[in-house]
Amino acid sequence: MLNTKSERFIREIMQSLDIQVDGERPWDVRIHNPLFYKRVATQGSLGLGEAYMDGWWDCDALDELFYRLLRNKADEKTADTGLRKIYKSIKNYLVSVQNQIQRKTRAFIIGQHHYDLGNELFSIMLDKGLNYSCAYWHKAENLQQAQTEKLDLICRKIGLKPGMEVLDIGCGWGGFARHAAQNYGVKVTGVTVSKEQADYARNVCKELDVTVELVDYRQVQGKYDRVVSVGMFEHVGWRNYRRFMDKVHQVLDNSGLFLLHTIGSNDSLTASDPWIGTYIFPHSMIPSVAQICRAAERRFIVEDWHNFGLYYDSTLMVWYKNFVNNYNKIKERYDLRFFRMWTYYLLVSAASFRARKNQLWQIVFSKQGLDRVFRSEGELFP
Repeated sequence: MLNTKSERFIREIMQSLDIQVDGERPWDVRIHNPLFYKRVATQGSLGLGEAYMDGWWDCDALDELFYRLLRNKADEKTADTGLRKIYKSIKNYLVSVQNQIQRKTRAFIIGQHHYDLGNELFSIMLDKGLNYSCAYWHKAENLQQAQTEKLDLICRKIGLKPGMEVLDIGCGWGGFARHAAQNYGVKVTGVTVSKEQADYARNVCKELDVTVELVDYRQVQGKYDRVVSVGMFEHVGWRNYRRFMDKVHQVLDNSGLFLLHTIGSNDSLTASDPWIGTYIFPHSMIPSVAQICRAAERRFIVEDWHNFGLYYDSTLMVWYKNFVNNYNKIKERYDLRFFRMWTYYLLVSAASFRARKNQLWQIVFSKQGLDRVFRSEGELFP
C-alpha cells in the first residue's frame, strides 16, 4: 500500500519508465528511507541529490537510471499536473546548470569551490595532462589518447603556426597551453580563477613560452592571433555571454580565429538548479545555440560548429571508473558522502549526454570571414 501522495506520484513516474523499487535490474532503485518520497517531492533536484548523498536510496547504475528518465520523456506520459511538476523538478538537474549574475568576485568562488578541491582528486580521475573537458574519441583507444586528440584537433582547427600569440581563457591545469607551445611553437597566455590550477600550470609549463595569470577573463588586455576557451564558457552565466564575446572581440586580432569549446543545451536556460549549484558548480549554466548566436551577433562570423556530445558520455564514464578505482588513495580527505556526491555528479552527467539532452560544441569564429571553406577535422590549414 502506498502511504503518501508523494510516494504514489514518484512511483508512477518509475512505473512509466519501467523502473522498479527493489527490482533486480541495474537501473532499478532501492529506497532505504521512507521519507525519500516527501524529500524529493518537496525539494526537487536538491532533495533527490542530497537523499542519494545521505544514503536514502541506491541504484547499481545511476547512468542507466537517468538515461531512461531523460530519454523517455516521462513528463509527457503523465497526465497529473502535480506529478509532472515533480518530474520536471527532478529533470532540471540533468538538462541545466544553475545561473546567477556572474560578477568578477563570483568567478573566483567557482575556482575556490570546485577547481580548488585538490589536485589529488583530479589527478586520480583525469588523464596525465589533467584535461577536465570532453575528450575526442574519433580514433583513440584510451583517455590519454582521446585528450591528446582533442588538444591537437583544436590546434589544427585554428591553424597554429610558430610565433603566434594565443590566449587560453580558462586554461585549467595548462593542458592546452603545454600542448600548443610544445608542438606548435606558439606563445600562450593562460588565465584561470583557480589558484591551484594556476600554480600547477605554471610548474608544468615552466620550460615553455607560457604565461599563466590568476585573473578573471574580463581583466585580460593585449592582442592575440588566436583565442581559445575550453570548458570555461559554462561558468560565464547567460547575462554575461555578450560581455564575454565583446572581450574576445577586443583582444583578438582582426585576422584571428576564436575557438569556443563548451557544453551546450537544447534549451535556452536562465534558471538555477539548487543541487548542482550547492555542491558542484556555483553560478554557472549551460548555453544554447540561440544564446551563443545572440551573444556573437555583429561581433563574429561562425566558420564551423562541431558537435561531438556523445564523446562526453565516454569521457565521463572513464572519469567515473578512474575515480572509483582510485578512491582508496584519497578517502582520508574525501569521505563517503563526498564519494556518493561525486559519483552521482559524474554518472548523471554522463546520462544527460547519452540521452542527447546536453551537447558538446566546438565553434570556430572569425572577425572578418575566411577566404576558404572550413573543415571540422582541422584541415583548413594543411
